[in-house]
Amino acid sequence: MEIDRSVAIVTGASSGIGAATARLLAGRGARVVLAARRADRLEALVAELPGAMAVPTDVTDPAQLGHLVERCLDVHGRVDILVNNAGQGLHVPILELRADDLRAVFELNVIAPLVAMQAVVPSMRAQGGGAIVNVSSATSLRLFPGLGGYSATKAALNLLSQIGRIEFADSRVAISVVYPSVTETEFHQSLRAGHFADGPRRFPADPPELVATTIAFAIESGEAHLMVGDPPRPVVPGSDDPWAGGLARPMPARPAWGGGTAAQTAPPDQGAAT
Repeated sequence: MEIDRSVAIVTGASSGIGAATARLLAGRGARVVLAARRADRLEALVAELPGAMAVPTDVTDPAQLGHLVERCLDVHGRVDILVNNAGQGLHVPILELRADDLRAVFELNVIAPLVAMQAVVPSMRAQGGGAIVNVSSATSLRLFPGLGGYSATKAALNLLSQIGRIEFADSRVAISVVYPSVTETEFHQSLRAGHFADGPRRFPADPPELVATTIAFAIESGEAHLMVGDPPRPVVPGSDDPWAGGLARPMPARPAWGGGTAAQTAPPDQGAAT
């Protein structure tokens, strides 16, 4: 999708990756609609960006998400791009993982992007297409002790994105997933619980502008999975890429279910347990 003259909603836009993405998209000619809870920061960013609009939004409230999309449609008449960037970390070992913390982070990292996608896809379908970028995490593709709860929410987002990409393909709505690593933002100062702990292998922090560049590449290319980097690196499920192991492999074509034993021929929800 072309960024120039598009209309783009960016959640979590008050700082970090969201703010960097808003600046980059606006610089490339997009009319950006900024969503976050901190209205003062949104207004300060709007003052920098010609044609930008701020809609203070708690994305965990479906009514506020609906209002965000309605405001965008009222003002611009369309939504071309949705960047689901709002999210929060949860860095505690499994035995210390509180159910209320996990529920809260799941609401923000998984349910909110789902509701946002449901809110924009009808208008994207009606206008002939669109681009959705869901910001996940490289921790969802590796096993990091202490990140079980957080990584589980991002892995759930990955699967929603992969299946949504299949379901929306006929409508020319492309869903892409971007996987940042450690990034120089306020993220680790605003964890739901726990704290950032360096392991024996330190990962250099990426600037948020590098993540924004990968998000823009996802919008323009329509690639399904992109690791943040310079240049961004596509990851293909089922390939030999070591990062691909954490992604769901595509289902075999339906004709593969013909013939063979009952366990081989039945659809996955009816076959033998594995």
